[in-house]
Amino acid sequence: MGDTLEFNEIYHESKGSWNDGRLRFSKQNVVYKSSKTGKVDNIPAAELSVATWRRVCLGHGIKLATSNGHVYKYDGFRDTDYERISEFFKANYKVELTEKDMCVKGWNWGTAKFSGPLLSFDVNDSSVFEIPLASVSQCATGKNEVTLEFHQNDDAEVSLMEVRFYVPPGPADEGADPVEAFAQNVRSKADVIQATGDAVCVFKELQCLTPRGRYDILIYPAFLHLHGKTFDYKIPYTTVLRLFLLPSKDQRQMFFVISLDPPIKQGQTRYHFLILHFSKEEELKLTLNMSEEEVEKRYEGKLSKNMSGSLYEMVSRVMKALVNRKITVPGNFQGNTPGAQCITCSYKAQSGLLYPLERGFIYVHKPPVHLRFEEISSVNFARGTTTTRSFDFEVETKQGNQFTFSSIEREEYGKLFDFVNAKKLHIKNRGFKEAKNNEYSDSDDDQHDAYLERMKAEGKIREEGDGSNDSDEETGEYDSNASESDSGSGGDGSGDEGKKKPAKKAKVVKEKRERKPRKEKKQKDTNAPKRPMSSYMLWLNSSRERIKSENPGISITEISKKAGEMWKQIGKEDKEEWDGKADEAKKTYEKAMKEYRESGGGSSTPAKKESKKKAGGKKEDKKRKSGGGEKEKEQGGNDSFKSREFISSEESSSDGERKKAKKAKKAKGKPQSRDKVLEEYLSLSLSLSLCLS
Repeated sequence: MGDTLEFNEIYHESKGSWNDGRLRFSKQNVVYKSSKTGKVDNIPAAELSVATWRRVCLGHGIKLATSNGHVYKYDGFRDTDYERISEFFKANYKVELTEKDMCVKGWNWGTAKFSGPLLSFDVNDSSVFEIPLASVSQCATGKNEVTLEFHQNDDAEVSLMEVRFYVPPGPADEGADPVEAFAQNVRSKADVIQATGDAVCVFKELQCLTPRGRYDILIYPAFLHLHGKTFDYKIPYTTVLRLFLLPSKDQRQMFFVISLDPPIKQGQTRYHFLILHFSKEEELKLTLNMSEEEVEKRYEGKLSKNMSGSLYEMVSRVMKALVNRKITVPGNFQGNTPGAQCITCSYKAQSGLLYPLERGFIYVHKPPVHLRFEEISSVNFARGTTTTRSFDFEVETKQGNQFTFSSIEREEYGKLFDFVNAKKLHIKNRGFKEAKNNEYSDSDDDQHDAYLERMKAEGKIREEGDGSNDSDEETGEYDSNASESDSGSGGDGSGDEGKKKPAKKAKVVKEKRERKPRKEKKQKDTNAPKRPMSSYMLWLNSSRERIKSENPGISITEISKKAGEMWKQIGKEDKEEWDGKADEAKKTYEKAMKEYRESGGGSSTPAKKESKKKAGGKKEDKKRKSGGGEKEKEQGGNDSFKSREFISSEESSSDGERKKAKKAKKAKGKPQSRDKVLEEYLSLSLSLSLCLS
């Protein structure tokens, strides 16, 4: 048998709620650590006196009693664990693990026994139920009754609020009242706070951030009393889990944080942390309300009757001595600001400070959050949602809760990453640290945004659709304007109109040239050999069926994603094999393409030749008109074309009519201005006068 025995998922009852944790038996002690709060129960082996094995609601449980009157109960063992634990106790603790059954008769009368901090209700020497007296908040007596009220626990689904015991009257010759005797036994061990005697010391008007306000703090030997204008709180020292002393970022203020379990209550609000705010400049001279002998005897030199110093030092020193717990301060972490041991950030839209400690993180102040490293599952560094000058720090716990600390300056990234890495916390996006300068740069060019790319592509398609319609309209307008300028160039009154039209021509020609490549891009030669596939596509085609068989029900997109991950993991030698196949396919394609071109494939289609022919005809037509040539062009020319001096009156009038009809057709549905009509009238009258002369 080994030197230790360890058990996981062992449950400990705390005010009606079951909290899981780890239990370890060693030769020196018994240690239980709660997973929820991190609180540790340490039982020295020399103090163990009784060990009992019982059948309980969560399997089997063990009850340990010590020589100084403390009782500890742990449940969640299996039946097969009994032999191992029994042998270990005999060999190392010299204590026998005895089995004892619980009474399940359901009787409601029996004997009440007080054993240390427990009230046991027994029937025929078998325990029916046990009540931890530390859970009792109030004890009231009646004629023959004793009523016990219990502390509420927000984590418990069902809470026991009250239990009443009927105490029968004793013999007449006995002077003691059995009801009062029963109540006195309960009050001696119950967690009933009674302010008896004077306070050890008083701190006046301390600023408290949670709960907010100014409170007088009265220090009693067993509890802490916060007295404010509206509310009063009494905090037993047994509910204090941890103490923190944290310097502010400006190095001029201090935070003293008290972690509480169970929390203090104000209506429906729960305060798990008590945060006091101090200025470093505040000084205080403190005198304890005790004699020097009592101070020395009770606190063993931790306190003295007369003390002086900074206010935060006095409060923290007194609390440390009375609570008997260590004070946690920031470790070796240094932020970007010189001397700062914290990071400015936001949590739930509230700005605060995040302190990286040696064993966890704590955020102050609204709401306060304490995260221990052992309960953290992973952390993540994410880009800020509003700006690239900051980032978010996400912490996920093993219970599935997520805490996001946002708006952290990007200058803090390197030091926070190194701190988390040194504490060996699991980082989700590990590997991006080298690119942090690009990740948090002002430019987004290096970041691939799939949604943005898709929106750009859709906008491009819409632009092409709109552009095609615009280009058709502009092209039509250009042709009509060109004919007008050509036919009306002989007139003297068309000079102003000629100045405006070249600007339209240049604009329209430019738009036409921009749209041309897009229209040609849609045409594809279906008879040409197909392009070769890359090495990845060749491998994907051969592996697709295998991926489907290994992952039944996988979708098409998931196949591509899975294939991409598998391709990254393929070795260099295997990739060279597929690269070779891709090269062979490329050579085959080039050879086939060469043969296809030699055989006449890939030449322009008749439709293309005809369009080129028409375009050539238009160019020659323009040259002939500008040069005043007399020869007709064989291809693409106009057989009816004649030079200006051979135009007859009939042709001139017919041309004028055609010009007028074309203008009317173009202007149909469009109102013309008065100047435009007058200009056309003058042009027609001038042409008629020339014909008559």
